[in-house]
Amino acid sequence: MSKRKERTGIVVSDKMDKTRVVKVMRLVKHPIYNKIIKKFSKLKVDDPENKSKIGEKVKIRETRPLSKDKRWRIVNET
Repeated sequence: MSKRKERTGIVVSDKMDKTRVVKVMRLVKHPIYNKIIKKFSKLKVDDPENKSKIGEKVKIRETRPLSKDKRWRIVNET
């Protein structure tokens, strides 16, 4: 069993070669108002075969550092 984190997100950029930018959403409770807030992170993800396109929903998994910013890899397209 892998202890690496897995996230689901949407591809927002496919302009780089073998790299995608994926927008991941998480829900956070506001510390004072106790309201649930959506927060977004943009992660650079490795896609060695250049398969995914903008707007696709993808599953990503944490991996070793592949470059300065890339620490995630596409597992599959859902």
